[in-house]
Amino acid sequence: MKDADFDTLVQGATVVHSNGVDIADIGIQDGIITAIGPELKNTAATKIDARGLIALPGGVDTHCHIEQVSGAGLLNADTFETATRSAAMGGTTTVVSFAAQHPGNKIKDVVDAYATLARKGSLIDYAFHMIVAETAHGNLEDDIPALIAQGHRSIKIFTTYDKVRQDDKSILDILAVARRDGALVCFHAENDGLIRHMTEKLLAEGKTAPKYHALSHPRLAETEAIDRMCRFAEFTDTRIMIFHVSTREGAEIIRAAQKRGVKVMAETCPHYLFMTADILEQDNPARFMCSPPQRTTDDQNALWDAIADGTIRLVTSDHAPYRMDETGKFVHGDDAPFNKIANGMPGLETRLPLMFNEMVSKGRMDLTAFAKLTSTAPADAFGLSRKGRIAVGYDADIALWNPEISHTYGSDDLHDNVGYNPFEGTTIRGMPVSVLSRGRRIVTERSLQGLAGDGAWQRMALPDLSA
Repeated sequence: MKDADFDTLVQGATVVHSNGVDIADIGIQDGIITAIGPELKNTAATKIDARGLIALPGGVDTHCHIEQVSGAGLLNADTFETATRSAAMGGTTTVVSFAAQHPGNKIKDVVDAYATLARKGSLIDYAFHMIVAETAHGNLEDDIPALIAQGHRSIKIFTTYDKVRQDDKSILDILAVARRDGALVCFHAENDGLIRHMTEKLLAEGKTAPKYHALSHPRLAETEAIDRMCRFAEFTDTRIMIFHVSTREGAEIIRAAQKRGVKVMAETCPHYLFMTADILEQDNPARFMCSPPQRTTDDQNALWDAIADGTIRLVTSDHAPYRMDETGKFVHGDDAPFNKIANGMPGLETRLPLMFNEMVSKGRMDLTAFAKLTSTAPADAFGLSRKGRIAVGYDADIALWNPEISHTYGSDDLHDNVGYNPFEGTTIRGMPVSVLSRGRRIVTERSLQGLAGDGAWQRMALPDLSA
């Protein structure tokens, strides 16, 4: 290439890029990667010495609950500013969070209001899923098709939970619109009747403590709903994503559906890979409550197998932040029964280090697999066409990792607004030390530099409907 100035030149990194892993320089101009090669000689306004560091594509976390009111009416703990500063410190440079409709709301108004919050607060780039709670009053006929055309090409459906769950007919109607207009439909897939039945049974028996939460969400609730949603996708020929797969049976159902040509993708989360249900026997177990709940060691092994063979393509955080006080987990009191305790835990900042430690530091998989699972595949799944790769023409979203740094998580050492770390006591090796978002240094030597409002909305590209 001809000599030309760069805004930034990353020098001597071990670059994990589309064609493999090489020692190379990365040239950045106007927020875009414009050159990758050994010892680029061009001048640059800023040079970053990355010798001994690994240059990975910035993480793409496509399952984050940020500044969102839950179906139960509870605002979670993180604003866009607090959530995305935590994401940046963990090496993530793009988030996809939820514009959550509630009954009686127009989905267009919900997305517009949510976009205002993101523009004000986000340090990094972002896109939205549309949680659809109501299809009547023009939402399905008018608002959703218009929003899809604007680039909001992800729809989230719950098959359980009061106020937000959809019945089978409504799900099929939404799938048909998504197929016609080019959207991906994502599912929280659990059978509502099984959960209600078990919850009532446990409460009637006086089993109200947080540890009974896992029993209230039986594994069959997940497997039945996953199978049903795969069948619906097969019937309508629609692209779907199954969120937070937690069981062996769920992974097997998805694998079988993929083999018969169903357009189904799947994700899981670190808390299913690194926690089991017995964590609810620990002190203060409400901090570990999530839905679906953690399962067994056998399920963990099955999930890793599904990651290895491509059945599960993404690992996301399902960041669902609630403080351990009356504003969050204990809004119904310190002695609330398990079904009145907010579900979810923080994960934006810990997702990548936990996965790097297991996949790279411990040798389970290699750097390219790590990058694909945590950045490339999520970006591709949701049509974020300039994200997820270190390649010429892509946004300069780069995390520089020191693979030798060790860190033991403390009780409250994250940069979000949640006040606790569910992975307290876990030691990881490998941490991002500097992070660039569209060429801007937002983390330098583990020090946050990004500013609220610097992030930009990312349009989801039209998928190849013939694939």
